[in-house]
Amino acid sequence: MTATYVVFKLDGAEYALPAAQVVQMESYDGATRVPGSAPYVAGIVQVRGRVVPVVDLRLRFALPAIERTLDARIIIAQDGDRPVGLLVDSAREVLELDEAQLEAPPSLVSDHAGGFVRAVARLDGRLVMIVDFRKVIGETQSDAHEGR
Repeated sequence: MTATYVVFKLDGAEYALPAAQVVQMESYDGATRVPGSAPYVAGIVQVRGRVVPVVDLRLRFALPAIERTLDARIIIAQDGDRPVGLLVDSAREVLELDEAQLEAPPSLVSDHAGGFVRAVARLDGRLVMIVDFRKVIGETQSDAHEGR
């Protein structure tokens, strides 16, 4: 069975989310900070009349902060009825992946990556990490305390 994924980049590495979870992509021109929010929450933005929280994936993945370029995007995704924006360095590709191309990440990665990477796809010399959206946005018990 094949599925479509939206590919994005962070610090030179490639990650992907199932396209079924992606609502839209927006250019990033800043977010309104929210006092008391987790350090990895960039703030909130308004998208089509809705207020959407934005998670800075660089901070969530413990990567160094950078000055944002014109390539920076907010990927608006949702699981259920709650949209969340994911701030990434760039996002411009859509891939079709077969389940056979996905494999579990090595234990060293899964043990130390906070469960954010749920699978890895090998594509002609490229490695694309499939992220677990619910864990990234802190929707699971084990992540409720991280980053605070």
